[in-house]
Amino acid sequence: MPVINRIAAYAEELTAWRHDLHEHPELGFEETRTSGVVAEKLKAFGVDEVVTGIAKTGVVGVIRGQGQGGRAIGLRADMDALPIEEATGLPYASKTPGRMHACGHDGHTTMLLGAARYLAETRNFDGTVYVIFQPAEEGLGGGRVMVEEGLFERYPMERVFGMHNWPGLPEGVFAWRNGPVMAAAAQIDITLTGRGAHGAQPHLGNDPVVIASHIVTALQSIVARSIDPVEAGVLTIGHIHGGDTYNVIPEIVRMKGTARWFHPKVGDQLEAGVLRITQSVAEAFGAKAVVQFRRTYPATVNDAEATALARRAAEGVAGQGQVRHMDQPTMGSEDFSFMLNAKSGSYIMLGGGRGPQEAMVHHPAYDFNDALLPIGASYWATLAEQVLARA
Repeated sequence: MPVINRIAAYAEELTAWRHDLHEHPELGFEETRTSGVVAEKLKAFGVDEVVTGIAKTGVVGVIRGQGQGGRAIGLRADMDALPIEEATGLPYASKTPGRMHACGHDGHTTMLLGAARYLAETRNFDGTVYVIFQPAEEGLGGGRVMVEEGLFERYPMERVFGMHNWPGLPEGVFAWRNGPVMAAAAQIDITLTGRGAHGAQPHLGNDPVVIASHIVTALQSIVARSIDPVEAGVLTIGHIHGGDTYNVIPEIVRMKGTARWFHPKVGDQLEAGVLRITQSVAEAFGAKAVVQFRRTYPATVNDAEATALARRAAEGVAGQGQVRHMDQPTMGSEDFSFMLNAKSGSYIMLGGGRGPQEAMVHHPAYDFNDALLPIGASYWATLAEQVLARA
């Protein structure tokens, strides 16, 4: 089965919906307009129940099939944008300064809306489909909050499925993987306190900028010399701030970074190493360090049986030759992991690459590939009809 004809027939509407969402990006737990658009459309489609307010701005739609079976699955899309200044120059570029849909969540939301419209029209399945529009994926753990607020108790389902666009894959290619597919993540905050001084009299101070430089270098030894080489681990310091002018040694320097891993033991090693090295280096220079290592997302781990179902649906839409195995997981992280920790399910990738110069997600020049909208919507609809097939 290729792209579903009914969905292909309203592909232009899907594009218009996506462009509207792209013009009005909202950050995590602030998706008031977005969730309002989603709820309004679900009601217009004739979805049986539309529930708002779960995890503050989340929306769940309940679609019952023609059959009266008690089986149910969940299909999840994320809705939030990123604090990035858009640099695409597109006619539908963000109208909100410093806010941008740079990860394609506008496309994810639109694809699930397209599937909801089709499923509500046809109802060619036996059981219930829950369409889950999740807020705050980008670092705030909206998936965790939905689970904590009783998502799976309020909407009992056998399995839950997720999908992400991926510019690194050719357009229309699906990628699947059993087991770990995305990494666990932590946010690192370091505050160094030294002794400030005039820039021309460094001997009167205790320069936390220099100390920060030593810490950045020393931290790299954790992955290089403490982690088993066959295990995956990443430690990156992405932000250092101290001082405000040319000739003043600041009193305080603040550093921010991230750590990624798959095996829990590696996460423990990374945390212990960051604390030990940062505090020891600071002490060696006569300064103080306060370190926070906050584990934000666990690893995203796919269930093999659920992934087999996702793969079959992808092959039904794109053909076997367009559905590939991911040889390696990605070190990116995803809060769909909280849902997979609570419920069997699978998370797959849908390629959106249009050429070698394609901007990757989280880049100010990134733009979701609209050609994916009917493909992704057809995948969701096919998955529902296959898993909840009528007898």
